Amino acid sequence: MRDAFIARLLENARQDTRITLVVGDLGFGVVDEFAKLLPEQFLNSGVAEQAMIGVAAGMAAAGRKVFVYSIANFPTMRCVEQIRKDVCLHDLDVTVVSVGAGLSYGALGYTHHAVEDISVMRSFPRLTIYSPCDPLEVVSTVDALCVEGGPAYLRLGKNGEPPLHATRPSVGSGCPLLLREGSDLSLFATGAIAEVGLAAARLLATEGGPSVRVLSVPKIKPLNVEGLLSAACGTSAIATLEEHTLVGGFGTAVMEGLSAVGASPAVLRIGLPDRVEKAVGSQTYLRSLTGLSVVDVARRLRDTSSA
Repeated sequence: MRDAFIARLLENARQDTRITLVVGDLGFGVVDEFAKLLPEQFLNSGVAEQAMIGVAAGMAAAGRKVFVYSIANFPTMRCVEQIRKDVCLHDLDVTVVSVGAGLSYGALGYTHHAVEDISVMRSFPRLTIYSPCDPLEVVSTVDALCVEGGPAYLRLGKNGEPPLHATRPSVGSGCPLLLREGSDLSLFATGAIAEVGLAAARLLATEGGPSVRVLSVPKIKPLNVEGLLSAACGTSAIATLEEHTLVGGFGTAVMEGLSAVGASPAVLRIGLPDRVEKAVGSQTYLRSLTGLSVVDVARRLRDTSSA
C-alpha cells in the first residue's frame, strides 16, 4: 500500500505544486524518488513528530496541501494535541498518513502497533478518515484527498497487500465496495484485514457454511450509513471486521451510525480484544493470537449466522 500511496501522490504533486510531502526521517527507498524529483515539495522534519505536525499546519496555513507520513502510531498517538489544536481547530488542509496499520509492525512490538488510532482520530472534529483495503483503493483515496480539503487521516498497511478489486473503485462517496457476493450475512471490513474476511467467506463456502457478502469500507468518517444499509439489503445479519480495538473503532462507528438513523439490526463486531498484546512476531502470527485469523473469523461468522 505504501508504494501505491507514494507513486500516486507523486503523480498528483507533479500537477499541483501545492502538494507537499513531509516525513519524519523514514521511508527512504520509498520516498526517495519524490524527494529527488520534487525537492521544493518535500521536507524531512527529522524524528520530531509533534514538531512535524506543527510545521505541516504552518505550511497548510500558507496555502500548501500537506501530507505528513510516518510509521504506525507515531504521527497519531504522539501528536494528539498538535492534530487537535494546530490542524483541526483551524480546519487546515493536512492529511496525516500512518503506514503500518494494525499489527503490521508486529515484530517491533506494541510500541509500533496502530490499534487505537481510529478511535482517537475519529473523535476529532472536521477530520475525514480513510482506511483502504488494497493498493487500488489507495490510488483512488489519494486522488480524493488531493481534491478534498481540510484535515484528514489515511491509514495504510505495509506488508505487500494484494489487490482485492479487479478494477480501481471510486471511494469518495463512502459507499461500501463489494468484494464478494453473498446472501446470508453482510461483512463490512475496513483496511487490509478485508483480505482475511474474503478468505473466511471462501472457507465457509467450501464447508457449506453461511453465504457471506464481503464489502470494503475505505471511508470511515463521515460514514455513509445509508450506503451500508443499502449494501446489506437482502442479508439477515451484519458483521464488521477491523484490525483495531473494538473500543471506539470502526464497528462502534457502524453501530452509532445505524442508531442515529433509527436502524437497529444486530451487529457482530470482530476486532482486537481490549488488552495490550505483548507478544511479538509476524502480522499473521499476532492475528492468530488475537482472534483475527481466517479460521477465527470464519468461526465467528458461522456462529452468528446460526444463532
